[in-house]
Order: sequence, then structure tokens, then C-alpha cells
Amino acid sequence: MTSESPMPDSPMIPRKILRLGGADVQHFLQNLVTNSLDRLGDGPVYAALLTPQGKFICDFILIEDGADILLEVAEPQAAALAQRLTMYRLRADVTIDVTDLQVLRGTGPAPEGAFTDPRHAALGWHLIGAEGGTDGTDFDAIRVAHCIPETGIELTPDTFILEAGFEHLNGVDFRKGCYVGQEVTARMKHKTELRKGLRRVTLEGPATPGTEITAEGKSVGTLHSVAGDQAIAYLRLDRATGAMQAGEARVFLPEDS
Repeated sequence: MTSESPMPDSPMIPRKILRLGGADVQHFLQNLVTNSLDRLGDGPVYAALLTPQGKFICDFILIEDGADILLEVAEPQAAALAQRLTMYRLRADVTIDVTDLQVLRGTGPAPEGAFTDPRHAALGWHLIGAEGGTDGTDFDAIRVAHCIPETGIELTPDTFILEAGFEHLNGVDFRKGCYVGQEVTARMKHKTELRKGLRRVTLEGPATPGTEITAEGKSVGTLHSVAGDQAIAYLRLDRATGAMQAGEARVFLPEDS
């Protein structure tokens, strides 16, 4: 998996590649992450690592590479993730290495060796190799249009992954058995109705990410990524009805606009 030429600089967070190997690597990851390693035979798999309380730690893409598994993660999280995986390793026959490989991303014709982003086809392709960057695609606009969360923006240590839409992003398997945080995630899926979550909203007027959203004087959530007159918002769903306000901007759910 190599790239032939660099792409233009990207405002997106760079990606880093960890290489995991050893006789126990599949079993090791299967017991930790939200998705099933059994799916790797069909292509790359999107997954996350959670706390025992079901809160988000890190998300990543897993790629089968011979007997090894490559783990593509946001560069700022790579070292901490490698350290946490090492902590979980105990006596398992697993190697964990931070590589110099980078990730090239785009939405035009896919180069040889690239794979489709497993979260959503609109996110285009990834190519692991010596060069990083993008083909100039506005990935924030794509994320907002499809309500796809980003690490460090919508995905934070307070996030429950079902509220962030992981089920629709092919990031969780409810039949795979136990993993760290599985009990809380399964309970949210089967025994409760989600009262909060990420939604795409329409804006009328200027709005700044991080602004509180209100309705009838009550707090209903927070504005996150903004692209044009659309944004991703984290909302208390029972209060998010009709016209809402975020600073000077009026905020609407698509069905209310």
C-alpha cells in the first residue's frame, strides 16, 4: 500500500498507522473494540475503544495486512492509544508498533491500493503509504451533510457512541459478544430510548462552533461542526422542537425548516 505523489495540504487532522501483530492479535482486539474482527475478511472495519463505563476513548479503522492488523487513528491519539493497548496486552502474544506510514485521502478516482472509508461511502478513499494529506476535498462539509462525528470535536471523553451515531456508521456489532464498555452500550440499544444525540441542523444566520443552543429559554444542546448553513449539533431530543437559537443564528432540524 503505497502512494505515488503527495496531495495538497489538508486542514484535516493527520492520520497515523499502528501495526499490531502476533499470534493473539485477532483475539486480543476482538475482546476490546466495539466492532467484530470477523468482518476484516470483507474489508476495513470502523471501531472504537471505550471505557468500562461505555464512554468514548478513541475511534479508528482496522485494516487486515497479511497476518498483521493496521490501525488507522488520528495522529494526536496514536501514542496514547498504543500505550493503552500495551496496558491491556498483559501476557498476550501481541506486538504494537507506531509506524511512519501516513494516510492520503480523497473522493476522486481511487488510486491502486486504496480502500473505501467504512463509515460512509461519501467519505471517499484512504491510501496508506509514505505521503499524507487530501486531494482538496472539503471533508468537513461531507461530515456535516451526513452527520459524521470527528474525534476531538463531536467525539469527546463524555460521548456515548450510540448518541454519536456509531450504529449507522458501521462502528458497532451487537452480536459479537463482550468487549470493554459492551454492557452499557447494549443496554442503551435494547432497554432505553436515546434522549440525546447528534443531529444535522439548518442555520439561519452566523453561528460559531461551541455555541449553546436554546429553545424557549432552555438549554437544548451545543453546536459543533459548521459548514455553510448546515451544522452538527448535540441535542436533548425531547426539547429540540421547532425554532431554536444559537447565538444570533436560528437553528432548525431538517424536518422543521
